Amino acid sequence: METFEKYLSTIKNEEHRSRMREVLEWINNRFPDMQPKIAWNQPMFTDHGTFIIGFSASKQHFSVAPEQKGIEMFSSEIKKSGYSYSSNIFRIRWDEPVNYSLLEQIIRYNRTDKADCSSFWRK
Repeated sequence: METFEKYLSTIKNEEHRSRMREVLEWINNRFPDMQPKIAWNQPMFTDHGTFIIGFSASKQHFSVAPEQKGIEMFSSEIKKSGYSYSSNIFRIRWDEPVNYSLLEQIIRYNRTDKADCSSFWRK
């Protein structure tokens, strides 16, 4: 989690910072073999050098970025969770519960789907 401390310190709202830390720690503990990384000023996790999932904080929510294919594969589950989404991200309002089961499914899907991927992003 040391990788993310500088980023987390930029989140001025203490509750938001705590919530983002909780999500990042959950992923780090659940998937200890993924690599935490800061790129494009955002926390993310990679696996064998390929992007798996990333996050960014804003005033009303934090965004989860599993790439477009991750959104497409899980759009119905994202919608059922009550999260708004676009083609590349979904948003979890700070006052909404985090659907950790959904996060786990997305991460497992991306890791499996990109197991043979040699580039950072899908092509």
